[in-house]
Amino acid sequence: MRVQHQRRRPTQTQQPVKRRRTCRFCENDVIYIDYKDEKKLQRFITEEGKIIPKRVTGTCAKHQRQLVASIKRARHLAILPFVNDAVR
Repeated sequence: MRVQHQRRRPTQTQQPVKRRRTCRFCENDVIYIDYKDEKKLQRFITEEGKIIPKRVTGTCAKHQRQLVASIKRARHLAILPFVNDAVR
């Protein structure tokens, strides 16, 4: 004897709509990201000293390239550390 299984209809669950992050540099009409602005650059670096990717921060590609160049320039001039002391 064969048992027939009832087919379940997939329930439609409402998933929250993810808002796309806007670039904070584009919002403020920033033309140049200054490598001497340590506090602004520090927001885009983890505790270990790694640069946070643009998919996490929400910056556009143009400003992410400028941001990375500014962080690297600030590291070479000893404004920002390459690695945090706690990681060593």
